[in-house]
Amino acid sequence: MDITLARTFLTVSETGSFIDAARRMNVTQSTVSARIRVLEEQLGRPLFERSHTGADLTSAGEQFRKHALALVRVWQHAQLEVKLSGEHRDHLAVGAQMSFWQDFLLDWIGWLRGEVPDIAVSATASSANELIQRLIEGTLDLAVLYQPTQPPGLIIEHLFDETFILVTSIPPSRRRRNDEYVSTDWGGDFLRDHASDFPRMETSGLHLDIGAGGIEYILNNESYCYCPKRLAKKHISNGRLRQPPRARKFVYPVFLVYPETRDEEAYEPILAGLRRFASRLG
Repeated sequence: MDITLARTFLTVSETGSFIDAARRMNVTQSTVSARIRVLEEQLGRPLFERSHTGADLTSAGEQFRKHALALVRVWQHAQLEVKLSGEHRDHLAVGAQMSFWQDFLLDWIGWLRGEVPDIAVSATASSANELIQRLIEGTLDLAVLYQPTQPPGLIIEHLFDETFILVTSIPPSRRRRNDEYVSTDWGGDFLRDHASDFPRMETSGLHLDIGAGGIEYILNNESYCYCPKRLAKKHISNGRLRQPPRARKFVYPVFLVYPETRDEEAYEPILAGLRRFASRLG
């Protein structure tokens, strides 16, 4: 299928309008309409419900959207690998949930670039579901995440256990208030257990789903939250954060996910290096 058709479909679904999609793509509205018509003829189903207010996805359109995203990603991945092939022996695409990049995966990538400089590396942060989907598509070579599912064709390997602790920047001389608590998203298991243990905190006025960036907020504003111990320990050691002594801790396993079908000779030194870095975090 023509990738341009998939890109046009995605642009219409994002903008909700054939007119806005045409403006964004710098083509005429009739061109957008013609591309969507060709796509609907190929699929045998209408993808949009047109109205004077715009264009909404039909149930078939909702189903096709994930495939259109996959088609575009696979094409972009192919373009990247072909471009890189002139200067590099291979290309490694790594994905992880946001919190793993700081004080873990970026350090490992620095080591990898020094040890195997002829391998190009690309990195992305996304949700667990998105990372698994990209592994299935073949646009990721490995991923690190808290909650993997295990579709056929993927290997799931335990890397280390992550401990989440309560940290605060509020002076010890005064009591913490509920409205100073910052709710943080560290995955479904954490959210479920946290809600069970601290139901009153679920109404926090501030919710952050920005990984390690949430710690920056705590450092600059008197407040408190849960975060991975590995991200907080240097701030605890220098006195910028405190760990209340009797606060509940949460511990969850962290996993490495990669394809069963792979070049084991090429993969193994890469995975061995990642395991060494992970062993320092457990």
